[in-house]
Amino acid sequence: MEMHNVGIVVESLDNAIAFFSEIGLKLEGRMMLEGEWAGRVTGLGNQSAEIAMMVTPDGHSRLELSQFFTPQIIADHRNNPVNSLGYLRVMFRVDNLDELLTRLEKYGAKVVDEVVQFGETYRLCYIRGVEGLLVGLAEQLGNESATEIIEKNDTFNELKRTTNR
Repeated sequence: MEMHNVGIVVESLDNAIAFFSEIGLKLEGRMMLEGEWAGRVTGLGNQSAEIAMMVTPDGHSRLELSQFFTPQIIADHRNNPVNSLGYLRVMFRVDNLDELLTRLEKYGAKVVDEVVQFGETYRLCYIRGVEGLLVGLAEQLGNESATEIIEKNDTFNELKRTTNR
């Protein structure tokens, strides 16, 4: 099994493609999805939307960006705080966080609070990117993966030990 993609609804497909391209994703394809058949999947009935599939450089992860024309958008969750219920954000591991943040400024991206360091492993931040979308960025500092760090954590190991009884 693999996760194929995460979907994000945007106001401007062109702006979202440019923003996520700047992060390092590549446009894999773009097409219109129209009619009742598409609405049978989404539950929206007769719909009209254009989608763009963005893929990470390793080819394993995708964002499906959607711009809906009909039916009209009825809710906007983009400015909800980080502790809101439901899907929240997507996070990318990037190579040079400071340089990327400078490049993303032209898309209106702003760091939510500050760039912080997680031990000797990552520098992390959340940004409000194009259209206010919440995006996480993580620059790996060392060779250890997040999984390796978690497994070394005493709390994690105690929980694992007590649940394996």
